[in-house]
Amino acid sequence: MTLTPLVYWAQRHEEIYLRVELTDAQNIDVHMHEDVLHFRAQGHGAKGHNDYNFSLEFYLPVKPGVSHKSTQRQVNITVRKDQRGWWERLTTQERKPVFLAPDFDRWLDESDAEMEIREKEEKKNRLKASRHKEEGFVSLKTGFLFMYNLVQFIGFSWMFVNMTVRLFIFGQDSLYDTFHTMSDVTFFCQTLAAVEVLNAAFGVVQTGVFPTLVQVLGRNFILFIIFGSLEEMHNRPVVFFVFYPWSAIEIFRYPFYMLGCLNIEWKTLTWLRYTIWMPLYPLGALAEAVAVIQSIPIFDKTKFLSIPLPKAIGTSVSFSYFLYIYLVLMFLGLFINFRHLYKQRTRRFRTKKRKAN
Repeated sequence: MTLTPLVYWAQRHEEIYLRVELTDAQNIDVHMHEDVLHFRAQGHGAKGHNDYNFSLEFYLPVKPGVSHKSTQRQVNITVRKDQRGWWERLTTQERKPVFLAPDFDRWLDESDAEMEIREKEEKKNRLKASRHKEEGFVSLKTGFLFMYNLVQFIGFSWMFVNMTVRLFIFGQDSLYDTFHTMSDVTFFCQTLAAVEVLNAAFGVVQTGVFPTLVQVLGRNFILFIIFGSLEEMHNRPVVFFVFYPWSAIEIFRYPFYMLGCLNIEWKTLTWLRYTIWMPLYPLGALAEAVAVIQSIPIFDKTKFLSIPLPKAIGTSVSFSYFLYIYLVLMFLGLFINFRHLYKQRTRRFRTKKRKAN
């Protein structure tokens, strides 16, 4: 005796959906032959666990390919119509088979189906417009970040090469005029570095705001207050020992970010970007501390930036007191940034090892 499962159907303008009520279906055979769908499977249906099969001759021609997906409760079949349109009924015979019934979970009238199509098209157009807008923003952001890193790379590369060449040519004498030869480019690059704080604050780049702010403010304090405002510091060799580590770190950091904008990775550059700072960053911080210490007697002598007190007291608070506090904060900032950079390095190379495994 042939057993037929319960079959529920619904249609759209381009597809027919069939839902076969067969639990834990196995050995499923679904194929199309001359617009007739043939189904056979084993499973638990209306007559218990048995072999079930049925055939349906469709009302109009359909495409030969048929797809099906089996779940624990049912078998879902999708048949594509040969021509787009709305069918009066599913089968060639006017009287539908007894095992066939409408699938009211998916049933739509023709007008409702057309509305569904329009809604899908509108949703697709909205997503497409949103994607184009997002791609445009990403392209603009990528171009902006690439140009920023390129400008900074050129600036710090010029500083590094210039200081290196002058050191080889003039030797120790080149240390005394570093500020006069490098100050303009250094002022430009470090002023421009404020953009990095804004990028972090507004989410343009995924990095912490506080570590970036500490580094930018720390460098600019040394550059503008300690070196820039005191003419007596311009000829000190310590300027060279501050500028040189700064530029040596950045000539690896900025090209790494440039290649990142293009989704390109150079392993040697990656290793240098996450490693070279380990010896250079403490050396640069030590040179900055020496510069601050050397500037303290100058601030005391010139009373520059001192805070005047009322005449009854008859004195002023020297800026050097602030510098003593700054030295403590500077090494605290060094610890914060060192910890931040070390976490970045650990996270980066841990990810690489996982991918390699």
